Amino acid sequence: MVEADLPLRASRSGRRLLGLSVLLLLAGGLAMGVWRHYVLHLEVRATAEEHRDFVPSVRVAAVRASSGTMSVTLPATTSPFEAADIFARASGYIERRNVDIGSRVKAGDLLAVITAPELDHQIARAEASLGQAKATHRQTKETRELGQVTWARDATLVNQGWVTRQQGDTDRLNYAAQQQAVRAESAAIQSQKARLAVLRQQKAYQQVIAPFDGVVTRRNIDVGSLVQADAASGTFMFTLTQNDVLRIRLYVPQDVAIGVKPGVDAVVRVPEIPDRVFAGKVARIADALDPATRTLQTEIDVVNSEGELSPGIYCTVELKVPRRTPSLIVPAAAIVFDRDGLRVLVVEDGIARSRTVTETRDFGTEVEVSDGVKEGDQVVLTPPVNLEDGSKVQIRSTPTAG
Repeated sequence: MVEADLPLRASRSGRRLLGLSVLLLLAGGLAMGVWRHYVLHLEVRATAEEHRDFVPSVRVAAVRASSGTMSVTLPATTSPFEAADIFARASGYIERRNVDIGSRVKAGDLLAVITAPELDHQIARAEASLGQAKATHRQTKETRELGQVTWARDATLVNQGWVTRQQGDTDRLNYAAQQQAVRAESAAIQSQKARLAVLRQQKAYQQVIAPFDGVVTRRNIDVGSLVQADAASGTFMFTLTQNDVLRIRLYVPQDVAIGVKPGVDAVVRVPEIPDRVFAGKVARIADALDPATRTLQTEIDVVNSEGELSPGIYCTVELKVPRRTPSLIVPAAAIVFDRDGLRVLVVEDGIARSRTVTETRDFGTEVEVSDGVKEGDQVVLTPPVNLEDGSKVQIRSTPTAG
């Protein structure tokens, strides 16, 4: 019977060992889980403390003052320094034309000749009428002298009673009438001279003269063309422009116009001539802004002795305008744009301070501001998103090039 109980006891002992092993495994797993949870808790607390005590390292740049002049580039158009449309001042036919489009002329050069034979006839007739009036005037003066002598003689005889008073009055009035005739004929001669001068001036207008040095840019007549002299509808003949000096005309906006005045330096550039710049100065301004566009008409004189520029082309003008109000330059990487507007973070005694700025101009990598910061302020470049006003920071040293 004892031998029969041995297998049963062995089976029970195995089950106890198996259960104990399972309990030990469960206890070990539970202890491992508690330990890992405890270690993770310690790590989280250490990370939180490290995050709380973490001072970010930031890159900074100094705010600098802008230069004494402000550069602004504006579109412009070239214009001739002088331009004139030449109209006919005498009626007739074109007898000779000495210039064409592109001809360079000097002041006083003969551009064209107008022929009008009827004008020559009018001048000849006026000269003959003037000669006749002068002859009549001489005859009248001689008659007046005779009347003067007669009246001087009769005046004495009338007083002595040798000549009747009626005869004396007749001689006196004849002398007075002859004086008036001389004055009238003198006025008629002056009128004839004035009329002849007008005709001779019209004769002079038959020669079309260049008023200044320049280039013929338009021509509207040929030999044989009929031209009419009229103040309102005279025949257009030529356009003459002076291009040795060009006017560069541009319109400066109000925010820049305050500092624009004659003498301001300017640089003119033409897109089609990229390797050449043309220096000039502001020559004249309108002194009043256009209320419709709020711009100031400005003209710059540029020497064009080599003829590289032509009137009517598009160009750009860079003005060096003296600043009326100071401004500061801030790196564009320091600008933060959020719901509060534009601001920067300035490092003061290891603390980041938020400053609202007002942008004046954007140069791409740099921004010009008018307030909010001062020269020498250290602004944070590319500030982290979570960097707030009042946060502690440390300035990252910039490595020096070897």
